[in-house]
Amino acid sequence: MSELKRAVEKLKRERNALILAHNYQLDEVQEVADYIGDSFYLSKVAANIDCDVIVFSGVRFMAETAKILSPDKTVLLPEIDAGCPLADTITVEDVRNLKHLHPGAPVVCYINSSSEVKAESDICCTSANAIKVVSSLPDRKVIFVPDENLGDYVAKQLPDKELVLWKGCCVTHAKVKPSAILEMRERYPEAKILVHPECEPAVVELADFAGSTSAIIQYAENSDANVFIIGTEVGVLCWLRNSRPEKQFFLLHPGLVCPNMKKTRLQSIYDALANNHYQIQVDEAIAAKAKHAISRMLEVV
Repeated sequence: MSELKRAVEKLKRERNALILAHNYQLDEVQEVADYIGDSFYLSKVAANIDCDVIVFSGVRFMAETAKILSPDKTVLLPEIDAGCPLADTITVEDVRNLKHLHPGAPVVCYINSSSEVKAESDICCTSANAIKVVSSLPDRKVIFVPDENLGDYVAKQLPDKELVLWKGCCVTHAKVKPSAILEMRERYPEAKILVHPECEPAVVELADFAGSTSAIIQYAENSDANVFIIGTEVGVLCWLRNSRPEKQFFLLHPGLVCPNMKKTRLQSIYDALANNHYQIQVDEAIAAKAKHAISRMLEVV
């Protein structure tokens, strides 16, 4: 163990801290994390975790969600400018306009959004539970924000629902085009191609499987296949190669690297624990409304 890792472990014990890391984080970050997972898993952990300090190795909306669910805990985001371009595509005013245009339609808000947008929504979802969340609503018409590609995927699974979609997307997943799948099919004809539903519909249709980060991992771990093309952020390869070293994993597209997720490094985590960088705060009124939407999601699944 390196000196820096030992120092992080020491600070964790002294502060009764736990590190949550998204699957898209750098290998060196995942190696010191107490919990690793996708947004849905980490949301559940944040709601029930027993500690004084949460160091959230991810992006801002994730740390905000942890603070909303654990308001009495100190929540630290090691890199304060680690944001999410998808979350930035929509504002509270945008949601209100959609509600005005479609009166009575409930708003399902992808967890990749700001606290303010969550507070204006009826229920949150993640890519792991979006279909269950939308299908749990009695309304036929549903407003789904902000990821249009994920919304399109959900709509195709629930043809009885009418989804009003916002034109937001994950710029990382949007880099993948159908040509990438066709190229990989030629190069690795025996491989299974697994993609995230944040990819555009044409890509999803050509894949062997589409699902959340956790669903992609589960599929690859349990499948009888030995070669996989992974169509989501490169950080997932760290987990897969450690859990199934006998299998081969290749990235679908070289652009599947989220620059915001890669900002956090082991040194960032040490600095966060040593200097209380950077404390996340959420306005109490906004947090209360956002917590209602998040809690409704957690009750569905």
